[in-house]
Amino acid sequence: MSQPFDVLLRRNQIAERVAELGREISEQYAGRSPVMIMVLHGALPFLADLVRATSLDLEVDAIALTRFDSGATVNLSLSPATQLEGRDVIIVEDIVDTGLTLRSIRAHLEAQLPSSVTTATLLNKATRRLVDVPVEFVGFTIGDEFVVGFGMDWEHRFRNLPDIWNILDLEAFAANPTALELTSRPDSDRV
Repeated sequence: MSQPFDVLLRRNQIAERVAELGREISEQYAGRSPVMIMVLHGALPFLADLVRATSLDLEVDAIALTRFDSGATVNLSLSPATQLEGRDVIIVEDIVDTGLTLRSIRAHLEAQLPSSVTTATLLNKATRRLVDVPVEFVGFTIGDEFVVGFGMDWEHRFRNLPDIWNILDLEAFAANPTALELTSRPDSDRV
């Protein structure tokens, strides 16, 4: 029986695209000192690589979310400590899906009167968008895949995988998630 997962994006593809995004952001913000606001926890690997790929004098901060409530709004559990008024803000996301989370984050940050707010996301699921939100810097546009790795998780696991994996059959995967851990090891002949 074949595995219920497959590699969607390999680490070298991710590294190449993040380097390109770093150059794009460096060009757009040349001579300025933006604040990159990472959306915890999934954006951590992307942010770390993106920061190293830029040539900017920048600051890094974080925002964390708890859950959607019945009104489809996001509850914040951590707000950036950096003074944002008059600053250029770049939201760094691992994945933008429906747009509901990003819309709430943007509204929260825009209330602090920054001079600009843009978004950099590693993955963009534009076909799943429920609300229109701007996403200025996109690593990869994907379909409706359920993905893990490079910050994205399943039940708080697999964020540390260096590749991004497409879960083809969630039920079969959930029955034996350890198979992905074994397959994704650096010494595995499948990677």
